[in-house]
Amino acid sequence: MSFKNSIAIDGPAGAGKSTAAKLLAKQVGYVYVDTGAMYRALTYKALSIGVRIDDEESIETMAAETELEIKPSNCGANTRIFCDGYEVTDQIRSPLVSGNVSLIARMASVRRRLQRLQRDIASQMDVVMDGRDVGTRVLPEARFKFFLTASVIIRAERRYKELRGTGEPVSLWAVKKQVIARDLSDSLRFLDPLVRAPTAVLIDSTNLDIGQVVEVMVSHVCT
Repeated sequence: MSFKNSIAIDGPAGAGKSTAAKLLAKQVGYVYVDTGAMYRALTYKALSIGVRIDDEESIETMAAETELEIKPSNCGANTRIFCDGYEVTDQIRSPLVSGNVSLIARMASVRRRLQRLQRDIASQMDVVMDGRDVGTRVLPEARFKFFLTASVIIRAERRYKELRGTGEPVSLWAVKKQVIARDLSDSLRFLDPLVRAPTAVLIDSTNLDIGQVVEVMVSHVCT
């Protein structure tokens, strides 16, 4: 497989990965792929059909029988996610899904299946792919790698505004608590923990707006 034109963006929850990746994809003419949406789609399905999130055997069986499909839109700058033929793009962003996705994301068989799917996608087209293990595990061969982060409070505020914008009745305190919990889960899990790839460019967006973040990325990609 060839991944010479792939761009990998990793980082913790609320760092702005998705927004930056979408804008970058649009600028360079690549297809944006949200790997986290795949884990969220499986989490949403499990919650919807009553499969216990902590029942690893049942989750793995469900994952093996689930059809996931990513469809680019808006010239590749946005991603629509389908689960068993039904679009779940909006549903997978709920606080309930956010609070449970890390439990599914740590399951070995689930990760390996989705990683294979993600690599297949990247082998077929030029992609900007964001997630938590793209540069280290999914696409270690990617030509460009970025690790995007920000302070906890800034990331919580961004996530809070995003949820309030969709009408979710959440509090900033609850979102901050969720962000901290997700950080710990992602960084301390035994399998594919969230770490910066050795060759990834570190971008701290605490004091940067999204336009400035993308400018930094473009300066590396287009030189």
